[in-house]
Amino acid sequence: VQQTCSVGGGSTGVTGSFKHEASLSIHLRSQKRPFACNLCGKSYGHQGQLRIHKRIHTGERPYCCPHCGKRFNEHNQLKVHLRTHTGERPYTCTVCSKTFTNAGNLRSHQRVHTGEKPYACGQCGKRFIGMGDLKTHYRIHTGEKPYRCELCTKTFSQAGHLTIHKRMHTGERPYGCAHLRLNAI
Repeated sequence: VQQTCSVGGGSTGVTGSFKHEASLSIHLRSQKRPFACNLCGKSYGHQGQLRIHKRIHTGERPYCCPHCGKRFNEHNQLKVHLRTHTGERPYTCTVCSKTFTNAGNLRSHQRVHTGEKPYACGQCGKRFIGMGDLKTHYRIHTGEKPYRCELCTKTFSQAGHLTIHKRMHTGERPYGCAHLRLNAI
């Protein structure tokens, strides 16, 4: 028996139809989001989601990588991180065969092939493949420059720009021309 949602329909990206009544029940609860964070007001459809969210405020990171000691606030984050040590990349793009450590990165990558840009800037309408790209772009409008050089206090809107700037202080020149090196010998 297929259960049907009469609340959200397909507006949330869910078809509105479920094979099991339990799945419909979970979906309906998520539409209502009755579990709210008393610190920031963000709400969730499930108590467990709220418990995990609260770790952002407490700083609790109960999951520890046995290889490097890095800590995580969700078990799944640790599971994905462990793949950096094992080299496991179980998600493969069907178009170009590039592999990924998690499904989200694969989905984002596939937009390169489809041309889909689901994230739009509310200020100028420019569209982006990923939310991170939109957040970086939005700093153009806000003037935010969260990356600061500890040597001269100059600030930057992107971490990569700070990395390049730091080379001015260190003298590092990581990119060399092989042709010039051969001629110097």
